Amino acid sequence: MEVGKLTVSARDQFGKGPSRRYRAQGLVPGICYGHGLESPLPIVVSPRALRAALDPVKKRNTVIQVTVENGQGTQTLTAMLKDAQIHPLRREIEHVDLIAIDTTKPVEVEVPIELTGKAKGVVDGGILNVVLRRITVVCTPDKIPTEFKLDVTNLEIGDVFHISDIDFPEGVEPGMSPKLAIVTCVAPREEEGKGAGPAEAAEASDAAPADKKDEGKAKDEAAKE
Repeated sequence: MEVGKLTVSARDQFGKGPSRRYRAQGLVPGICYGHGLESPLPIVVSPRALRAALDPVKKRNTVIQVTVENGQGTQTLTAMLKDAQIHPLRREIEHVDLIAIDTTKPVEVEVPIELTGKAKGVVDGGILNVVLRRITVVCTPDKIPTEFKLDVTNLEIGDVFHISDIDFPEGVEPGMSPKLAIVTCVAPREEEGKGAGPAEAAEASDAAPADKKDEGKAKDEAAKE
């Protein structure tokens, strides 16, 4: 199993002010927690070093050997990227979560889905409705799939491809309900009734006040009687 390598530094300053100073220095604050750690470990990391540690295909499912420098020595952990907060405009990493793992124990990760082929239902005028683009699986780190390729060529209008239809590799199990749909092929929506045309709508509009007027007149006559 190939692993990325990353060196981070432990940090002892917290809050918005220190976080801004770290970012001004080109560093990203973060936290590391999980296997082998008694309590969460606050860290700072270079975003460039983090990107370099991630496999371009596996991305956040990359297993990383993390060396933590704390001023008194170093600590080595095996971890994965659990989460990364991205600035919505600058698209820069603002905070990272690393989770330390035991490589002999199963982990829960999300794996992307790639659809291949052109569905028969689409050829017949249907619409391909993609419900899930990633699915959660449970397996040991060395067995994490890069992706799941699903051939939708034989998918006809009305057909559904469920998680249970995936041929999972040995040692890999779904972490979601097997009944969940991944992709469906649906018929194009039919017009929900033709509706009233402009002339009909105008006639209906003109008739409504007249009906109310007649109804009021009838009530007045009844009152006189």
